[in-house]
Amino acid sequence: MRIDGSVCLVTGAASGIGRATAAALEDAGALVVAVDRPEADLARPSEAARLAADVGDVDVLVNNAGVGLYGRVAELDVDEARRVLAVDLEAPIELTRALLPGMLARGRGHIVNVGSIVGLVGRPNEAVYAAAKAGLAVFTESLRSELRGTGVNASLVVPAVVETSFFAERGAPYGRRRPRPLPPEHVAATIVDAIRRDRACVVVPRWLGVAVRLHGAAPAAFRALADRFD
Repeated sequence: MRIDGSVCLVTGAASGIGRATAAALEDAGALVVAVDRPEADLARPSEAARLAADVGDVDVLVNNAGVGLYGRVAELDVDEARRVLAVDLEAPIELTRALLPGMLARGRGHIVNVGSIVGLVGRPNEAVYAAAKAGLAVFTESLRSELRGTGVNASLVVPAVVETSFFAERGAPYGRRRPRPLPPEHVAATIVDAIRRDRACVVVPRWLGVAVRLHGAAPAAFRALADRFD
């Protein structure tokens, strides 16, 4: 899809991947509506629908806003878990539902959902976050099939570890040796490329796609390998 001249909505745009993506889309010639929690707290019921109504028609939706949650399931706060599900899964679905009819009517548009590597392979102490991102991954795959032939497309961009405040905000630092954190601009460039080239699913960095395929083909072997890097 051509980005120059398009109208793009990016959520979670105050910092990190969202801010870098908004800048990359502007550099590509788009008019960007960048929103974050002060403008729209997507954990609130009906907030996604209100945001969509306020913004109006858009050509590209980047569902980037997200919150993490770290800890054993038996010890998690239920309200915090509900917030993760609301922001990371429910809000992208609601925004898509609200903005998609306009895209379909124009026969043009693209939806990018920003997932997480843990949504594809799981991770201890991140069960709720992983579940939300797994749901987003399957939602994107299903949506992409549903949209075939309409001129509207959907992509899933799956970052592994990014140099943002995510780990500090979830209350647990990143402690693995591999993969190394990437700058958010790297993910932003991948998002722009996914829109331009209609990529179905892109893992960032790309070499981790091998790990995802190993997880699907031989989960026990994957887990044994992953545990070596903890």
